[in-house]
Amino acid sequence: MKREAVTAPPATPESHPRGREVLVLMSLCAGTLQAMAAAMNLAVPSIAHSTLHPSPTALVWIVDAYLIAFACLLIPGGALADRFGRKGVLLTGLGLFAAGSLVAALGGSVPVLIAGRLVAGAGAALALPVTLGLLMLVIAPPARPQAVATWTSSLAVGGILGNVVGGLVLQFLPWQGLFWVFGTAGALLLALTALRAPRTPRRPTPLDAPGSVLLAAAIVALLNGLIEGRERGWTSLWVLGSFAAAALITVVYVLVGLRRRHPLLDPRVFALRPVRAGTLGVTVAFAGAFAMFYVNAQYLTVAHGYSLALAGCAIAPIAVAMTVASRRSTALVRRLGAKRVVAMGFTALVGGLAAFSVVDSHTPYPLYILCPSLALAGLGLALPPLSGGIMTALPPDRAGMGSGLNGAAREVGSALGVAAMGTALGTTAAGTGASAAALSAAMDSGFRVVAVAVALAAVLVVRWID
Repeated sequence: MKREAVTAPPATPESHPRGREVLVLMSLCAGTLQAMAAAMNLAVPSIAHSTLHPSPTALVWIVDAYLIAFACLLIPGGALADRFGRKGVLLTGLGLFAAGSLVAALGGSVPVLIAGRLVAGAGAALALPVTLGLLMLVIAPPARPQAVATWTSSLAVGGILGNVVGGLVLQFLPWQGLFWVFGTAGALLLALTALRAPRTPRRPTPLDAPGSVLLAAAIVALLNGLIEGRERGWTSLWVLGSFAAAALITVVYVLVGLRRRHPLLDPRVFALRPVRAGTLGVTVAFAGAFAMFYVNAQYLTVAHGYSLALAGCAIAPIAVAMTVASRRSTALVRRLGAKRVVAMGFTALVGGLAAFSVVDSHTPYPLYILCPSLALAGLGLALPPLSGGIMTALPPDRAGMGSGLNGAAREVGSALGVAAMGTALGTTAAGTGASAAALSAAMDSGFRVVAVAVALAAVLVVRWID
């Protein structure tokens, strides 16, 4: 990994002719990394019936290996970018993402497939924090809120388009085709980034290896509890032990971090109200969003008889709602203030989640699509000021850490949403043989619980915003 110059001044759109081009490129990178996470859910039936013959536990690892590596290394990835320079870390991450995807495509066994997913997830964790951190250095302060809004919308749109692309690929190609497509996309983005992304200053501070290990262990323990809860039971010794271990390791991390001169994630940053509000807000917002993403394709295929390709395309209109709302968010914050805009966003998100609770197997598609559209419009309003609040509360030379914190909150929230809705659906309704009526009934109860949980957390988030 090549170190970048320490003395070069941060570029701005006025001094750098490629400011807008970098914004587009970083948004493409972020959207592609998020799309891979979403598209993988559609490949589960194909892999389950493939010649690999994975066990149910192996299937879980195949899906979640990317997420686990992603979540564990996001904050360390941001710290590496601060230390060694953003472009070098971004290129390394995109290279690992492409290589891991190609290994998964060529994998002739379950262990090789899981290993490829882990490598791709590690690459995504290195690359994603840089995409936002780089923007905060090359975009002038007046334009940063709009840049953050564009970047934020690229994540949600990437997740939605991941379903579209995944559905189309899996309709006509075997499951390996999905990894070939994303591996090729990663390689193309690597080449474009090498040619067009500018170099930025690095921050020569020591790396926090103990902090990285403790933080990764805490996230693994938390996600393990969330993943295993549905199958083992939420009161099982394994699941309760995982949550207890996550809490204990977090306490140890805080105690160690308070004593270190250069901690990976300084616990004191949570004394800042924008950081607290942004971290919790992003977590619960993505929990609500991924609860929807988890059931959208399944509902459309079971209740309406759509193919995977048609189901993926049918979800696409909600990307429009998300994009329009995200683009309007910055102007609304200037006029109404962040507190009101975040409150409006969470109101729409909770309203969309609650509307899902009255959906049944006979709900026509035009009415059904209004539910996720309303929820994603709320997400588009709330996320830019929440993510931007974290970034602006931290000094510019810690942009990598701030972006990593944003990403970790997002991935943990995604796992929470999937775990909550997966538990609500249960083993019968979640299976491929579920009836439309059983699936709809399980969705109703699940969305009521998720809507109430998001609403309660949103009250706290809004109170923390100045």
